[in-house]
Amino acid sequence: MPQPRAAHSEDAYEPQGSSALTRFLSGLMAFSAGVFICGSCSSYNSADPSFNMAVSRTQDPITNAIIEAAPENMFGHFGAYFGDFLMQGFGWTAILLGFALMIGGVRRAFGIGQQDPASWMWGLAAILFAACCLAEWPIPKSWNMSAGLGGVAGELMLGIVSTPFAALKIPDPQVWASAFAGLGAILFAAMAMGLGASDASSLWRALIHKPQREAEPVVGVPALPSRPATSGSLMDGVMRLLGKKPQEVIEPIVYTEEDGFEEGDRGFFSAVEKAEGADGKTRPIVPRVLESRPIPDAAPVPAGPSVAPRNINKPQPPQPAQQQAAPRPAQQQTIRARDASNAIPPLELLDIPPPRSSDVDEARLLEMADRLGGVLTEFGIKGRITEVRPGPVVTLFELEPAAGVRSSKVIALAEDIARAMSATSARVAVIPGRNAIGIELPNPTRETVYLRDLLNAQEFSRSRMALPLALGESIEGQPMIGDLGKMPHLLIAGTTGSGKSVGINAMILSLMFKLPPEKCRFIMIDPKMLELSIYEGIPHLLAPVVTDPQKAVLALKWVVREMESRYELMSKMGVRNLAGFNQKAEDAAAKGEHLTRQVQTGWNKSTGEAVWENELIKPEPMPHIVVIIDEMADLMLVAGKDIEGAVQRIAQMARAAGIHLITATQRPSVDVITGTIKANFPTRISYMVTTKIDSRTILGEQGAEQLLGMGDLLWMQSGGKISRVHGPFVKDEEVERVVNWLKDQGQPQYVEGITDEVEEEASVSDNAFGTSSGDPEEDMYREAVAAVVRDKRPTTSYVQRVLRIGYNRAASLIERMEREGIISAADHAGKRQIIPQDVRRGGGSGASSGDDEEAA
Repeated sequence: MPQPRAAHSEDAYEPQGSSALTRFLSGLMAFSAGVFICGSCSSYNSADPSFNMAVSRTQDPITNAIIEAAPENMFGHFGAYFGDFLMQGFGWTAILLGFALMIGGVRRAFGIGQQDPASWMWGLAAILFAACCLAEWPIPKSWNMSAGLGGVAGELMLGIVSTPFAALKIPDPQVWASAFAGLGAILFAAMAMGLGASDASSLWRALIHKPQREAEPVVGVPALPSRPATSGSLMDGVMRLLGKKPQEVIEPIVYTEEDGFEEGDRGFFSAVEKAEGADGKTRPIVPRVLESRPIPDAAPVPAGPSVAPRNINKPQPPQPAQQQAAPRPAQQQTIRARDASNAIPPLELLDIPPPRSSDVDEARLLEMADRLGGVLTEFGIKGRITEVRPGPVVTLFELEPAAGVRSSKVIALAEDIARAMSATSARVAVIPGRNAIGIELPNPTRETVYLRDLLNAQEFSRSRMALPLALGESIEGQPMIGDLGKMPHLLIAGTTGSGKSVGINAMILSLMFKLPPEKCRFIMIDPKMLELSIYEGIPHLLAPVVTDPQKAVLALKWVVREMESRYELMSKMGVRNLAGFNQKAEDAAAKGEHLTRQVQTGWNKSTGEAVWENELIKPEPMPHIVVIIDEMADLMLVAGKDIEGAVQRIAQMARAAGIHLITATQRPSVDVITGTIKANFPTRISYMVTTKIDSRTILGEQGAEQLLGMGDLLWMQSGGKISRVHGPFVKDEEVERVVNWLKDQGQPQYVEGITDEVEEEASVSDNAFGTSSGDPEEDMYREAVAAVVRDKRPTTSYVQRVLRIGYNRAASLIERMEREGIISAADHAGKRQIIPQDVRRGGGSGASSGDDEEAA
């Protein structure tokens, strides 16, 4: 989810490496200079000694010492000379310069407001235009200088500004020029103070118009997060003096369809320059750490003096959804208890997570960045640390490598960097779309991401995703929500203790909290008989939790048949996906109509024309079906060929039919996650694995072996973009409360036959071949026959591909099927047909024999 652009901050213009003490001392010097200018100009006396005034000197008759008259300036001779120079040059506008230095010094010393170098340019222009304006003012009798009240600079500016008015032959051009200069001084002064057109209009409304009512939230429209106006800004002070509430600046947030954020987001960090030491070696300068949007619903922190950078990129919890748009839990339970098909559990079933700390140890981050820069220099890596992004679990340091530095060289140093930084692990990866390498180091104190925070976030509660999955939080602390409907299948891998089972529970609960049973049904396959058995009896299930590997194969075959049935029905309806089918079904049900479709039922023998009939279709909305396999390795050991074939076909075709797979394994080896399975699962999640080989197997690159465990994961989206996510934590007690609440709403409506073997396949394996003989060749032949009859593809290449055998052996199996009457002989085009069972029982030629007897 991309974050909004960061507003300008004072640190964005700071010289690199300036400390808080340096800023305080420089601000104090500017304030002192302003006091000196104001004092010397306000106590200026033209009779004091200066460059333009010679003071008479007398001789002491006793000591013969030269006595000079004492100046009246409060700062003595130096103040008299300096005050004369300013008053002669700028007139009374010199006092404005002194006030500007005093204000700027206070703001810099205590870190108040923005410090833009351009503001000093606008301020100087304002002083010059003010001098020009004062130059035309009437000169009082006490003013005994040759120039006017604006000094020499005012006279020069007046001559320049009045030239266009004189060329236009306007009467009294200098008067018009003075008025124009006055407006220019006001304009440049406003620009120097950071005011814009919107601030001027706000001030005008606050002064003249009545205060407008606060906008009421609109139910059903996502509320945009807002940030308060810059702390210490002029408009804040003016509005507070007027008794108004400071205006809030709305910053819209745009979320992507995949996960609600952009990985290539630049963040809130300014580029960091490099400094050279006395030895000529290039050393990375410690980067600044800037802040993101303010944490909602947090108590405001009073602004106070600070010598350290104030803007911190604090990890923030997800923004809670607007309570006005959410129904009350009491109404949910009362209404939904009447119908289990509409049961959505209330969020109160989950524990309230403890408050999360928003404090960031800035000193530690700066020290780590400096230390990391030194480590990279020791390993011969030239570059600079440009950005630092602290998060709830890890901190991301972005390295911009110098020209000629290879990414593979930096990535290979991951273990050495972790050792040098005294960290348990370090993940190094290239940031896509940018000339930067990300170095992720774990935080000393890890914060837990809770599922309730994610489900209560606006990104989840207001999402329009078909099947939203609460995956966790990004490195910056932003919610990461994935849409299973667009993935469309998910492959998960991770070792024992990596948080894989907790992550699957979080995904299941996120679907239950978003979709009722009438819109989402589950088929859960749990060969370990431990992880998914807790969901037994909920209304979302299509069948009891499958724990037998043999029945798991039958369940997957039923899913294939259901997919084909749905495609056939959608073809009759003339729609392309499940969403279009359900929309047509709902529209027809609302109107009380039945859809019809013309189908050809035969031919008229007398006329030779086709016979058409109207087929009545009464469509009903179909739910999404999510098949969850908790341990793929156990199924592949028992029935690898059948499982791989069924999974492959479902993954290739089931998306439009609304059927989706979530498969998980703790052994991501090539014999479990085969090339066929990987090719049909573009979206994958890897929790912590043991070796780099396992990481390459699941993700195609290393890095998963450097994860921290306990829900830390890498999410590879379609297209190969990998994001690091911290998965949510949900207790077993919370899962039990949700399951018990769903059970109280009603009994599940199981579909019969999901784990039953199809009659045709059973007859092929039992009647035609009898029991297993234990011969490998015979078992292979039986498997080939079952595949050919099931998929209706009696070809040599198909048998060769399914059984993974050579062409000659596959051809021999096809010839044996032909001899035994299971398939027909090849026709002139080389195609074969599967002989029906009733004909097959006659011994292969029963059909022709029956015809001969009838003819006799």
